[in-house]
Parts: sequence; structure tokens; C-alpha cells
Amino acid sequence: MRDPYDVLGVSKTADEAEIKRAYRKLAKKLHPDANASDPKAQDRFAELNTAHEILEDKEKRAQYDRGEIDAEGKPKAPEFTGFRGGGPRRGPGGFSGYDGDTIFESFSFGPEGARRSSGRGGGGGFEDIGDIFGFGRQRRSAGGGFAPQPGADMEITLPVSFEEAAEGASKRVGLPNGKQIDIKIAAGTREGHRMRLKGQGEPSAMGGPPGDAYVTISYAPHPIFERDGDDLRQNVDVALADAVLGAKVRVPTLKGAVELAIPAWTSGGRTFRLRGKGLPTASGGHGDLLVRTNLVLPKDKDGDLEALMKKLREQAD
Repeated sequence: MRDPYDVLGVSKTADEAEIKRAYRKLAKKLHPDANASDPKAQDRFAELNTAHEILEDKEKRAQYDRGEIDAEGKPKAPEFTGFRGGGPRRGPGGFSGYDGDTIFESFSFGPEGARRSSGRGGGGGFEDIGDIFGFGRQRRSAGGGFAPQPGADMEITLPVSFEEAAEGASKRVGLPNGKQIDIKIAAGTREGHRMRLKGQGEPSAMGGPPGDAYVTISYAPHPIFERDGDDLRQNVDVALADAVLGAKVRVPTLKGAVELAIPAWTSGGRTFRLRGKGLPTASGGHGDLLVRTNLVLPKDKDGDLEALMKKLREQAD
């Protein structure tokens, strides 16, 4: 992972406004929807969101500047120079010691709970992992002593588009330890939803169990829609003639385009509400889509139109 400052293209003295501007500009440029033919678009967009998450948070930014966390927001492990010849072994991709048949695992989250499948041979299919949520890790052994400390937990922010949150999707997440995790995003998933993946964190440096990975859902910037709580806003161009005489215009939504009836004598800036076309709500429904009309003049100058406008101006005076 590159330096967050390099990812956003800002200096280490950049203020919050500079960071925000840089993020918005790059988010529009790197959004996967705008780079559908680029197989690495999702990775670059995820890197951008991780960098922004660190630099927009004053505490995380200070921790990164002090060298307490790395470019992915994970705490840096202390050096154990006197323990087994200098601490845990690391391979080219991070900690060594993983079997080839555990490199890929898949998780899904839905009404039936959490389930996992792996690339191991044998029975195949999914095995129930209902204990993936809510169970703490014991640190005392049965004999009363202390068990080895588990590995560090890791926090991962997973950006999803508005469409993916509303309709559901499968997203692949690359972990620093080299694993690739497929996470199924259920339809109606809201921003801030946090998942615990037990045992998918950092390995223990002292022979204990691995830590956990926590995946938090975030909404990615959208090239068309602007978020307003659970509602969405967008502008739609309406020709002058259609605004005066009335017409039907095509309006994009999260589930495909719909036709919006524009009444005759619609002024520019008028807003129409399309109910239930917004983002998932806490109650299980959806917000609304607010469509603002933007009047558009003809591309070519029209002498008759100019004459009419002059006449109307004279009458108004």
C-alpha cells in the first residue's frame, strides 16, 4: 500500500479542505463505474478510500505521521529482537506459514447467518460458522495460566456503490496476509455495517490464534447521484420547449431509468420526488430520489425564439 499522501497527491501539510477536494476529484476519476474495462479499477479505488479514511480522521492521521499505524491503518507490530532470533518470520507477501489450500475463502451474510467456504479439498460446499460473530477470545488457559496472545485484529473499509448497497453484490477483498476473501453484500446493506471475520486477522507472534478482521461498509462517491441522508439527489436537463409545453424525460435510478412526467410551464430548479428510489433505510425501506430540473436552451441560436423573448420582455416592462 502506498503512502496515503502520495495516493491523494497532497503534501503532508495539507489541510482538511485540500484533502477533501483531492479525494472528490480522484473519486470521480477512479470510480469503477467510470473504468469498467480496467480490471485494476476496484483495487485503485479501494486504495484511494483507505488513504482518505486515514487522512480525513485527525487521530488516525496523527498516528500515521508518528509511525504508529501503516498505510492500511493497521497498528505496526513491535520488534521482538530477543525472541526466537528477531521476531516472526515474514515472507515476500507478509507473514509466512500459510498452506496453499487456505489462500482463498468465501463468506456470505444473509438471513441464514454467516457461512464460509474454502479452497480446501474434501466435502466442499459451505460449513456453518455461526460463531463468527460476538465471541471473544480467551486469554486464560484451562489450568489458570495465560494462553499465548492472539494476533492483532485488522480493520478494513469496503467501499460499495449505491447500486450494490441497494441490490446486493459479491465483493472480493484482499487481506494483507495474502488471502482473498469474497464477501456477499446483502440487498439493503447500509453504510457503517460492520462484519467480524473470525480468525482472518494478523497471525500471532507468540504461537496464539490469529486475530480477527473487521469489515466496515462505506458508500463510494457516485458519478450521478448526490447523497442526502437516505435520499439521493440528481439534476436532469429539460429542454426549454419541454418545460413550456410539458413532456416525459428519462431519469436514471439505482434500479434503471424511469420516465418522469414534466408538467407544462415547469420552471428551472423545480424538484420532483420519486418515492422509494433512494438508499436503504434503517427501517428496511428506501429513501427517495429528488430530481431537480435544469432548463437547457437550444444548441443553435433561434431568431424566432429571440424575437419572442424580446416581446415578452417588452410586455413585462
